[in-house]
Amino acid sequence: VFASGGGTNLQALLDHEAVSEEYKVTLVISDRKGAGALERGRSVGRETCVIETNRRALSEVGRETLERLADLEIQVILLAGYLRMIPAVVVAAYKRRALNIHPALLPAFGGKGMYGTRVHEAVLASGVEVTGATVHYVDKEYDTGSIVAQWSVPVRRDDDVKSLAVRVLEVEHKLYPAVADHLCRAVVEGVEPGPFNLTQFNLPSMSPHTGADDSKTI
Repeated sequence: VFASGGGTNLQALLDHEAVSEEYKVTLVISDRKGAGALERGRSVGRETCVIETNRRALSEVGRETLERLADLEIQVILLAGYLRMIPAVVVAAYKRRALNIHPALLPAFGGKGMYGTRVHEAVLASGVEVTGATVHYVDKEYDTGSIVAQWSVPVRRDDDVKSLAVRVLEVEHKLYPAVADHLCRAVVEGVEPGPFNLTQFNLPSMSPHTGADDSKTI
């Protein structure tokens, strides 16, 4: 799991791991020495490391990242609030085995610089009535990979950034572990992941745009 901040999505993955037989969080990587996610990992005995990205070529960061992942035979990458670009060599090595979660319904409100409260500020400023969370494959750009699953959250008239962020985060903490289960099961079995259906995991499947089932192919 890659994380730059406090690691609440990491914690959700760790909590789910305790009742899931599909994956184990083996390594926590951050670009920040003081990231709370590192302490969350250490507190449950997981390997952690910091990979510095400032003033380093992306290719150099990529080589170090692949070395760290290879050392522990990491099979799947989950980005959980990681704010740095993933080097192309890592994306290529983990094609369809690397996921990210974003606090909005992509492709809206995504891209470089769109993270944390900035996303919710933009959502509220736009006047849209629905936002949510998106899990997508990682590619060489920010938030442009193929969408795997989305879960909608209504925007209330009295919402502010804090209240909206809280409700979206609750959704993230349920959605991400479910998608992680699905992908990791397929990777371990050596098969192409089949369709991910939210209803399999008792998650809402109503599309905010069409009212149709919002299942995506993972």
